[in-house]
Amino acid sequence: MKKIYIILVAFFGFISNTNGQQIPANKQTKSILILNGFAHLGNGKVIENSAIGFKDGKIILVEDAKTVKLSSGAFDITIDATGKHIYPGFIAPNSTLGLVEVDAVKSSDDEREIGDMNPHVRSIIAYAADSKVIETARPNGILMAQITPRGGTISGVSSIVQLDAWNWKDAVIKENDGIHMNFPPTMKRSGWWAEPGAMEANKDYVKKIGEITMFFENSRAYSAAVPSEQNLVFDAMKGIFLGTQTLFIHAQEEKQIIDAVQLAKQFGIKKMVIVGGYDAYKTADLLKDNAIGVLLRNVHDMPNREDEDVDLPYKMARILLSKGIVVGLENSGGMERMQTRNLPFLAGTCAAYGIDKEQALQLITSNTAKILGIDDLCGTLEQGKDATLFISEGDALDMRTNILTSIYIQGRKLNLETHQTKLNAKYKEKYNQK
Repeated sequence: MKKIYIILVAFFGFISNTNGQQIPANKQTKSILILNGFAHLGNGKVIENSAIGFKDGKIILVEDAKTVKLSSGAFDITIDATGKHIYPGFIAPNSTLGLVEVDAVKSSDDEREIGDMNPHVRSIIAYAADSKVIETARPNGILMAQITPRGGTISGVSSIVQLDAWNWKDAVIKENDGIHMNFPPTMKRSGWWAEPGAMEANKDYVKKIGEITMFFENSRAYSAAVPSEQNLVFDAMKGIFLGTQTLFIHAQEEKQIIDAVQLAKQFGIKKMVIVGGYDAYKTADLLKDNAIGVLLRNVHDMPNREDEDVDLPYKMARILLSKGIVVGLENSGGMERMQTRNLPFLAGTCAAYGIDKEQALQLITSNTAKILGIDDLCGTLEQGKDATLFISEGDALDMRTNILTSIYIQGRKLNLETHQTKLNAKYKEKYNQK
């Protein structure tokens, strides 16, 4: 039995770095200047002929190369990016990267815990920084992610990481940033995915809302008191009442969203975000009035209802932005970890349906950073922020021209090679042989 287990482990590649895994980059020791590139700052602005400099992992220069004055030897390394594009690192919110390696192998799946109310479950301690799936996201510009648990009514606590580290402690940008709750649906579909049935009202909706309300009441009472003994579950809820953590409510339907906002207001929750938000455009005024951002569900999808515009998912970002809502993009759903690499192309689709490219870029950079509460560290190319950025041959929101030539995370230069590129080179060589 032991021999069989060892064979399986080797086969699925769970042995880190000794099995061809990329070694995390060393800390930045030399200052770097990138000249003459087309810099997309991530805040809607561009510099066509830019000078971007960084030192000790932080950006220290963002200027027009034509006007900036630099003394000789001001930077140790100068990179000519003429004709290329420079972007802040993309951010993947509501992600399970590093929590599951192979879906069919139970021992590699650590995205959820048993039970219904799990605010004390911390996803970060299960995060595998050396996951091979993470390697596949970086070459498309995804350099940060919000590692989020799944399951239950309250799934647990997420944390935000950068995607080049030895372990979760090295990876953390913001630990325990928010609690994730799956709001009960008002409608349920009968049948199964291959043969879906009719939509039916969720008869347990009111009952479930009552259970959630009671849990929040008990948690708030515990937070306000001096308990004689610690309750780990209630103790984990303190952050959302104090305003130190965000409550991320996963909801799609109009009534769900309205009831979720009312719940948050009832308990004085200061920071709230809607995740998914298919019907968020129907409640835009409510969301704007309460300063609630939306992490919009995967836009590469069909409409939920037969009478809706077939292009509605593609247009949702434009509709919400026009209403004054802060919008980011998330990629949960089928094959979500492997599909993380397609995040920039979701933004590209939004650009094709009503917003310009710089607005679309904000959906996966500055807007997402603001929603996650890390906009002081990343999301834009600005002085004082982390030097987490990349250089692309062309438009990074277009799969034809998203060709990265350099990647930097906190100033550290990453190797672009992955296990996929190694296999590509290997078999090219095989079939090139005479």
